Amino acid sequence: MILVTGGAGFIGSNFVLDWLARHDEPVLNLDALTYAASPANLAALQGDARHVFVHGDIRDRALLDPLLATHRPRAVLHLAAESHVDRSIAGPAAFIGSNVLGTGTLLEAVTAYWRGLPPAARAAFRFLQVSTDEVYGDLPPDAPPATETQPYAPNSPYSASKAAADHLVRAWHHTYGLPVLTTHSSNNLGPYQFAEKLVPRVLACAWAGERLPLYGDGLQQRDWLDVDDHCAALRLVLQAGVPGRRYNVGSGTSRSNLALVQALCAELDRLRPDPAGPHARLIHHVADRPGHDRRYALDTTRIRQELGWMPQRSFEASVARTVRWYLDHPERLASAVSAGPP
Repeated sequence: MILVTGGAGFIGSNFVLDWLARHDEPVLNLDALTYAASPANLAALQGDARHVFVHGDIRDRALLDPLLATHRPRAVLHLAAESHVDRSIAGPAAFIGSNVLGTGTLLEAVTAYWRGLPPAARAAFRFLQVSTDEVYGDLPPDAPPATETQPYAPNSPYSASKAAADHLVRAWHHTYGLPVLTTHSSNNLGPYQFAEKLVPRVLACAWAGERLPLYGDGLQQRDWLDVDDHCAALRLVLQAGVPGRRYNVGSGTSRSNLALVQALCAELDRLRPDPAGPHARLIHHVADRPGHDRRYALDTTRIRQELGWMPQRSFEASVARTVRWYLDHPERLASAVSAGPP
């Protein structure tokens, strides 16, 4: 069995669904079911004995210890996190509590459990920290993509809390010998994303014929990765990654936020034409958020050369798949119409 924290969120639910579609090995799914998580993401697993769902908080040591002792996972994939930059600006305490204190509590519980394993199981055990490209900070336009040796320079409360969690994970490996792995992913495209994020928010507003809010000039550069390719990278890192090592996971497909929104609109025009005109007419630039990073970019040489990972879905194919999924699930779009700016 593997333990996945945050398995009812966007990337977590995609990973759990993908894992159980490929493996018979059960998943213990621990999620606090905060605003960004939804049991509906896992509806396809209802009645599946391979999926053990536990509603709980990674900060609850009294829950973690018996959970680990009872289910005895061979690995922990830590995806539970507060991840919305806007919310971190408005209320950073929640991000410090979940991402920093929660990771610290989880590491303490996992280390105590790991130390009690038989030697062979202890050697094979892995703790995979799923992090973000945002910990590297804002890259200048002419700077090369960030490698795994790039110094951390987080600029938002969210990215700072993730950087702190990464440092805790590294310290646990160095001090206690816990066999850890860390991945840094770029922005993901795919189903089940929380309504406030850029992609579902834009699709929801376009679907409703409302203005599409876009921060500033929209020229912030991001790498866009299909969530299925991210899940494949996590499986591979878990299987063959070197303990103590970090791996960047990105597609190498850099697009401005404006170009992404235009691509989403073009796909909507193709699949669901609006008699009033192209959906891009609805793009509306709003005041930029404080400290908005202009560019993220990842050098993925390590995971490609050492582990043989390569993204399989192009940006265009991922946009098409994502738009189609949301159009096939209009209830998700309806829930996003009233959300705040992305």
